[in-house]
Amino acid sequence: MPQESATEDDGFAAFAVAAWPRLVRTAQLLTGDFHEAEDLVQTTLAKVYGRWRRVPRAEIDLYVRRALINNNLSRVRRKRVVHLLTPVLPESLRHTSAGHAEAVEERTALLAALADLTARQRAVMVLRYWEDLTEPQIASVLGCSLGTVKSHARRGLAALRAHPRLAGVPAAPVPSLPLSSGARR
Repeated sequence: MPQESATEDDGFAAFAVAAWPRLVRTAQLLTGDFHEAEDLVQTTLAKVYGRWRRVPRAEIDLYVRRALINNNLSRVRRKRVVHLLTPVLPESLRHTSAGHAEAVEERTALLAALADLTARQRAVMVLRYWEDLTEPQIASVLGCSLGTVKSHARRGLAALRAHPRLAGVPAAPVPSLPLSSGARR
């Protein structure tokens, strides 16, 4: 392979390595499954690489988030992948503590509730409460109006509040629920 490939990527490899954990975490919240999330991120990064030279450097994060969301929405629309959500997420034994069972139960209930949302509502919830984007930023990522984002957020929050699996879960800050030991920084 010629050595020019190292200069052709213009920092893509460094970006992909640095962004991988964050993108997988976001994708896992969107898909509900770690392996699907990795596949989604890999597919997204492969598509982004093909257009890497044309992506404005100031908008790389926005572009990649939009591509991730769009690829997930396409995946859901095509119904290529069967969603298999496990009742309990695998955890490392080194993280066991007195509150460990409760934390796993809360996280499982939250992921089940997120899985019951529409793909757009789930995308808005993940971008707002895990990625901590503002409503205008979410509208930009999803390519829709601010009113649409607000509508999806309102309906998504109402659905989460009414979800039977979350009825017994104490209110905790949503972003503080880690997915697995691999998603932490």
